[in-house]
Amino acid sequence: MSNSIDTAAPAGGTNTRRNVIVLVICQALAMSGSSLVMTISALAGKMLSEDPALATLPMAVQFLFTMISTIPASLMMGRIGRRLGFTIGQLVGIAGAALACWALFAGNFVMFTAGAALLGVHNAFWQYYRFAAADTAGPEFKAKAISYVMTGGVLAAVIGPQLSKATFDMLEPVQFAGGYVGVIGLSMLTIVLLQWVKIPTPPRPVKGVAAGRPLLVIARQPVFIVAALAAMVGYSVMTLVMQATPLAMQLCGFGFHDTATIIQWHVLAMFAPSFITGHLIKRIGVIPVILIGTLCNFSAMAVNLSGIDFSNFWAGLMLLGVGWNFMFIGGTTLVTEAYRPEEQSRVQAFNDFLVFGCVSTAAFGSGYLQAQIGWVAVNLTLALPVFVVFVAAIWFRTRRASPSAA
Repeated sequence: MSNSIDTAAPAGGTNTRRNVIVLVICQALAMSGSSLVMTISALAGKMLSEDPALATLPMAVQFLFTMISTIPASLMMGRIGRRLGFTIGQLVGIAGAALACWALFAGNFVMFTAGAALLGVHNAFWQYYRFAAADTAGPEFKAKAISYVMTGGVLAAVIGPQLSKATFDMLEPVQFAGGYVGVIGLSMLTIVLLQWVKIPTPPRPVKGVAAGRPLLVIARQPVFIVAALAAMVGYSVMTLVMQATPLAMQLCGFGFHDTATIIQWHVLAMFAPSFITGHLIKRIGVIPVILIGTLCNFSAMAVNLSGIDFSNFWAGLMLLGVGWNFMFIGGTTLVTEAYRPEEQSRVQAFNDFLVFGCVSTAAFGSGYLQAQIGWVAVNLTLALPVFVVFVAAIWFRTRRASPSAA
């Protein structure tokens, strides 16, 4: 496979449109697999583990390995190109899903967790679809390109949970194993589609020329701090609550199909706003969009704490999804203002390293909090970090509006 396809592309026109369309479909397939795994992972983990507090450990390990792999994945794609890098990521995903499926047949929790780790590496690669869209778009189209790629999750909201329902007992008597066969199929289809992507390789450092500013200098910028905070908190609080939801619903007497339906609506709420998020950012600004996201998360907490009916889980997870969308896409868009072209691979990698570091911590804590303290504690945990983002965003907006701001 030649890397010559990753040559410079214009900031708009045919290449940009084709790239965005293909990346939207690839994002849809990736998120379909992700939402399928989100639906079944905690329940499968609980089935394999003797300790209920370890039910979300495989998903936590998955996010941990996503965090560990973000920097190598970004640097690799900076050298070999996006297309080949994305393809390698999909192959790792196939291996991880196959191992998880085998572990379910073997009843081996450790092997299942190892499969989740490989899926985490796989996730680290496709998380860069949104940055790939930004790479190929001009400044005026950047926010919309990122937002459009994220709309692939709307299809995922339908495909993923429906696949989880269809494959739940496909390989009876082993429950959930069929879901990982579904992930393998989605990854194979993605590999075929990726061969149509033409994305410019990020500028490489020229020998004897500085490769941009030191990472610490970039990370100390207020724009980077607020962008990273928004994405970190938006993604981690969503993971904390979403991972605990199947376990909480099971304790409340709801069946698997009820849980899959809730996750389906949650994923839809995560990605459906993407049709307008880019337009909102251009119209009212990225900081107001992030602030709206924090308010959605506070509302989700209030709804989840008000009862344990199906309607509470549904409305709470819907609001949580919208909050994630505005905070994560807002943070992703804002972080592109923090770096120069020659710095992008390092800064994108560091940003996602921070994001998935927080997400893995949230996933580790989710199962423990739910098992040891309960649903109320899970939801109350999001209050402080979301408030910190709210205050930071207002501070940055005031600072940016000041004529004396640097």
